[in-house]
Amino acid sequence: MSTVRIEFPDTAFPPQEIPLRGCLPLHLSVQNSPLLFGCRSGLCGTCLIEVEAAADAVEPPADDEREALEIYAPGNPRARLACQLVPLGALRVRKIESV
Repeated sequence: MSTVRIEFPDTAFPPQEIPLRGCLPLHLSVQNSPLLFGCRSGLCGTCLIEVEAAADAVEPPADDEREALEIYAPGNPRARLACQLVPLGALRVRKIESV
């Protein structure tokens, strides 16, 4: 099984290896990451993050996620909802507060 590395810069959390295309809420928790997951359906904004990655390291956001990002992080091209993110390569993520 292929995995991808998720790093959490500027935190004490070590990088995590999760399955390629893995669902972040299934593999990340408060014990192994700084990310919090609320509704897990892309509506609440609890898991709002900034992603540093190569352009092909994540699938582009679906229309529903794009609409939510316009509300929670307008004008931030690196903002994503972790619960909706599909990792295809190594990522560096930072939790951000919604507007």
